[in-house]
Amino acid sequence: MNSQPKIDPGSADVAPYGGPGPVGGLKRWLSGVGLLFWLCVVAPTGLAVLYFGVLASDVYISESRFVVRSPKKPAVSGVGMLLETAGFSNGSDEMRAAQGYISSRDALRALDTDGLARRAWGNDGIFILNRFDPFGFDGSFEELFLYYEDKVAVDFDSETGIATMMVRAFTPQDAQVMNRRLLERAEALVNQLNDRSRGDLVRYAEREVMEAQGRARTAALALAAFRNRAGVIDPERQASVQLQMISKLQDELIGARMQLLQLSAVAGENPQIPLLKVRIAGLQRAIGEQMGEVAGSSGSLSATAAQYQRLQVEREFADRQLAAALATLQDARNEARRQRAYVERVALPSRPDDAMEPLRIRGILSTLIAGLVAWGVLSMLLAGIREHKD
Repeated sequence: MNSQPKIDPGSADVAPYGGPGPVGGLKRWLSGVGLLFWLCVVAPTGLAVLYFGVLASDVYISESRFVVRSPKKPAVSGVGMLLETAGFSNGSDEMRAAQGYISSRDALRALDTDGLARRAWGNDGIFILNRFDPFGFDGSFEELFLYYEDKVAVDFDSETGIATMMVRAFTPQDAQVMNRRLLERAEALVNQLNDRSRGDLVRYAEREVMEAQGRARTAALALAAFRNRAGVIDPERQASVQLQMISKLQDELIGARMQLLQLSAVAGENPQIPLLKVRIAGLQRAIGEQMGEVAGSSGSLSATAAQYQRLQVEREFADRQLAAALATLQDARNEARRQRAYVERVALPSRPDDAMEPLRIRGILSTLIAGLVAWGVLSMLLAGIREHKD
């Protein structure tokens, strides 16, 4: 006759019905998986639980959004279309400059003028693996900049033209203050670039006006010196006057010759004939002198007209250049007064009321899954090696 086995009710390794208990089965399963499971899964997951669950410091993220508006450049879609309806567009160049500045060492230097960054990221209340310069070995500016690049980020959406800046710190106050300070510095940079652009535009136009004034002054002085040297005001007008005088003298000469011809034919002994001959000779001499002043000698009006015309053309051209430079200067001043790019704050720096990082549950689960994958891969490799040896 078979007797039932005796069961010790105090034993946790035996089930009420004689089978193995859950605790004993778990122990045997853990002992069966071996050291590899402990190294790949249990130990990393335990460390992850310790780090994410207890040690890791809370990280608060302050977020702000801004856009650079300019009345000159074309707008884009989305929010840019709304800005365009108001007469403005996204200043992408200034936006890129602001984005680059926030990611630069100059921004960090401005942020840490009073030691704000080092206090916010390196105080003793932060877990040693999260803080800046945890062991006090290297607190250089370059190391702070590397840390800064992990804590400050600026994303630019080309569709809307809006930039989003996120600053990570270990207290809500520090995150908000640093975000606000960086935003103010970015705004100051845009204003500085805008003022420099306007100043350069006006200075260039003023320099063009000064050069044009110098050319116009030189041309005017050259023309005046030529008039004084040649003794003429306007060779063309003076030549016209001389030609009119020559025409009148020629008319008188023709009349005197006709009268002489008539008297010679009718009364050859008329005493007026010698007088008419003297008058004709005088008219011929006067006409020759006047013609000599107009043309035919080095000092004639025709000889000076070519040089006068060249000087006159140079002066007119210099005057036109001066007028164009003055118009450009006025346009530059109007453009400088009208064109102004500036930062429009879409969302002010927020003050977080809850820590967004670290993602504790996800970190623990990620470590567990990665450990299981590593354990499975290594187990298969070891099994294959043992099978190959057998």
